[in-house]
Amino acid sequence: MTHGIDDRKRWSALIVLCLGVLMIVLDTTIVNVALPSIAADLKFSETSLVWVVNAYMLTFGGFLLLGGRLGDLYGHRRMFLLGITLFTLASLACGLANSQVLLVCARAVQGLGGAVVSAVSLSLIMNLFTEPGERAKAMGVYGFVCAGGGSIGVLLGGLLTSALSWHWIFLVNLPIGIAVYALCAGLLPRASGAGHHKLDVAGAASITLALMLAVYAIVNGNQAGWQSIQTILMLLAAVALLALFLVIEARVKAPLVPLALFRLRSVVVANIVGVMWAAAMFAWFFISALYLQRVLGYRPLQVGLAFLPANLIMAVFSLGLSAKLVMHFGIRLPLAAGLLVAAVGLALFARAPVDGSFLLDVLPGMLLLGLGAGIAFNPMLLAAMSEVAPSESGLASGVVNTSFMMGGALGLALLASLAEARSDSLLQAGVTAQAALNGGYQMAFLGGAIFAGVAAVLAAVLLRAAPQPAAQSVAQEELETTE
Repeated sequence: MTHGIDDRKRWSALIVLCLGVLMIVLDTTIVNVALPSIAADLKFSETSLVWVVNAYMLTFGGFLLLGGRLGDLYGHRRMFLLGITLFTLASLACGLANSQVLLVCARAVQGLGGAVVSAVSLSLIMNLFTEPGERAKAMGVYGFVCAGGGSIGVLLGGLLTSALSWHWIFLVNLPIGIAVYALCAGLLPRASGAGHHKLDVAGAASITLALMLAVYAIVNGNQAGWQSIQTILMLLAAVALLALFLVIEARVKAPLVPLALFRLRSVVVANIVGVMWAAAMFAWFFISALYLQRVLGYRPLQVGLAFLPANLIMAVFSLGLSAKLVMHFGIRLPLAAGLLVAAVGLALFARAPVDGSFLLDVLPGMLLLGLGAGIAFNPMLLAAMSEVAPSESGLASGVVNTSFMMGGALGLALLASLAEARSDSLLQAGVTAQAALNGGYQMAFLGGAIFAGVAAVLAAVLLRAAPQPAAQSVAQEELETTE
């Protein structure tokens, strides 16, 4: 992948790739800010409005794994450009939408394009930067975009919605998408992939449907009820399809996911830690945004500005210091330390009062969470990808992105349920509505702190101090025998 590419061109390619990824990451939060305006304009009911979010989440979560594997088989560059094209065209359709059906359908296509871009971008970066020091720096840039993009979306969404209209939160993607496509077409090296392999259609269908059912059950769980027949049946169907997928992968000659991949210890541990970390990160971002808006009365623009200190710290660490920590201490220590710092930041939010002030009750937690995320994100991605052969990098990228997606969605759903239950119990005890709401958020923050703390312990105990070449070679030999 890097043959004949000079350093300047590779770093330029990284910047453009990260711009494409940022466009995808922004979409999640930028849309949330504009939901009230969309509902008023297109006459969405409270029930139907959730499909503006769910349609995107369903296809995004469902196609991450398949998108990564398609990149391995047919070329990461080709699939990245296809994903950017789908996302940009779907953004145009969203921006011009004048009906509920058109907007929801366009959002589903957006999710598909976003899944492909997210799944193959990480593998493109890993293959462009093979030297350990440069790879650590490149992954730091990528990690900052992924970790900090959500809060930028709140700020940008507030600006565009208030200054122009909700249509522009989608239309702003057009010039970005066109520029990313044109620049990547010129900068990224052409690679044929491994197209001689047949796609495991049965495995692809079973895991994609399983993920879509699981995502829908999770994101709709609080509304439908976690003990409702609909939620239970969907989760059971997802588990059954996952079991069927594992049976297929164990027997088929060219599996979508060679199960030997999970013999790589770093892959397994990084994905488990990633699930816990994503749950903690979603708790931080979404619950703290709700606390700032509903308890402290911040406007959307003020919420975005409140996240700015955390973003600046993440930038400092992700764009240099994190790479130096990894090169000096390895992956395990920075990952565990960053997660522990983030856990302390969430614990500080768990004591934030109803009449909290920014300097005393918000800023300290934001600073620690920015510091923790800035330190931990880079080594976590490196742990998930460092021992994986280039021919399987798209698959590994899809797996880790799926872990983040499912961990974040499930963690947020669980923490939101805990918050609601805590608020209800406080209301029944005679506490004021505002205090009850804040008490629920405190419970969610505490749960997020526990997730991050457990992730820190797992990283410290289970990750090896350095990759084990023997175990890596055995697993990769088994991977190669499936091809």
